[in-house]
Amino acid sequence: MSVILVGFSANSFVACTILNSLTNWVKVFPVTFLKYLQNAGTVILTFSAISSKGIDLLKLLLTKLKMISILCVKDIAEVKKYVKLNPDYIAIEPPELIGSGKAVSKEKPELIAKAADIVNKSKNKTKLLCGAGIVSGEDVAKAIELGSKGILVASGIIKSKDWNKIISEFAKALV
Repeated sequence: MSVILVGFSANSFVACTILNSLTNWVKVFPVTFLKYLQNAGTVILTFSAISSKGIDLLKLLLTKLKMISILCVKDIAEVKKYVKLNPDYIAIEPPELIGSGKAVSKEKPELIAKAADIVNKSKNKTKLLCGAGIVSGEDVAKAIELGSKGILVASGIIKSKDWNKIISEFAKALV
């Protein structure tokens, strides 16, 4: 299974910009993009580059393709707004902590707890993930304790000197 990241970096798909500027969603997804989507298992949608109309349209498409959606949000207001779309996962990631090595579970634990409460009360299938600054098993364990069902991590692994060791540490903290 592959993961498609939409809207996170300069290397990600330009679909975000297209989604923001076009109203006719048929024009948004060229055939090659649709074929690529069908071969992926998960699409991660981030808060920074996609309008809410674009997210609505992409979620509709992902549902039709029976794909997993992970919607990254920056704050509680966005959790409340986007949980209504019923994504498979919402990942709470304050932008100022992404890649910082300062874990959201330590710097803003109330953010995870409040997000978990909102997601749990939504009465849909959405589950909460957390990301931003996660660099240790302790960070992961604290996030789980606060109500997250898992983590979304990139730089915590990439910047590590021993990827296998840190991935193992994260996995042990999840169980």
